[in-house]
Amino acid sequence: MRASVIQIAVNEDESVEARRRRVAALVREQAGADLVVLPELWTTGAFAYEEFGREAEPLEGPTYEAMAKAASDAGVWLHAGSIPERDPDGPLYNTSLVFSPSGDLAAAYRKIHRFGFDKGEAVLMGAGAELVTVRLPKTTLGLSTCYDLRFPELYRGLVDAGAETLVVSAGWPERRRSHWTLLAQARAVENQSFLLACATAGTHAGVPQAGHSIVVDPWGEVLAQAGAGEEVLTVEFDPGKVAATREQFPALKDRMLGLQPPRRP
Repeated sequence: MRASVIQIAVNEDESVEARRRRVAALVREQAGADLVVLPELWTTGAFAYEEFGREAEPLEGPTYEAMAKAASDAGVWLHAGSIPERDPDGPLYNTSLVFSPSGDLAAAYRKIHRFGFDKGEAVLMGAGAELVTVRLPKTTLGLSTCYDLRFPELYRGLVDAGAETLVVSAGWPERRRSHWTLLAQARAVENQSFLLACATAGTHAGVPQAGHSIVVDPWGEVLAQAGAGEEVLTVEFDPGKVAATREQFPALKDRMLGLQPPRRP
């Protein structure tokens, strides 16, 4: 299976519409890949909180339309990163979109864990409530976004729902880049899954971004990692390695906690 992880640079001197066109062109260039992954909130920047309300769009808004067309033109499964979604009947959400090679929406995931510690995203956006997986011909994706990476129980839930390849779309700050790599490897190892983590480059509202998108195998080995700037990270991997790893080292079968409610004394 071939995946292209597109680490987009988000800078203030480029309009949202111009970046949308540029990213669509980058997706089209990945024709021949099985899966293409984009980062979190690449239209606005994950730390550009003051832009969320102004740039929020309905689920089937301009980013949806541009990415659906790009996926169809390239003939790829596209995790189109996330957008600030405006729900007409509720708050804003940080929502990821996944399109099939025909350009149809295969899944939408509203970010569950909002970052900000009672400010920023944590107060400006609503929290999602559902784990989301997507069945591809060669693997099942488990969807997550940025701050989710710090919550291992979410990934256990995705694995229980059948996920074999974990996808993280992120806008991760440079000052905590060491956590980014550490947590990506940890989530892959503990869930015996492939993990594709796509981050942004550039600077969001004065916050330098980590970049360094990463692909990790079920043993925690780093298959590929980007640098700090905009980059297309292309990697080939065998989805069958997930089942082989879980059979060879069946740690998931030895789980004792979280499988059923505890017994009362």
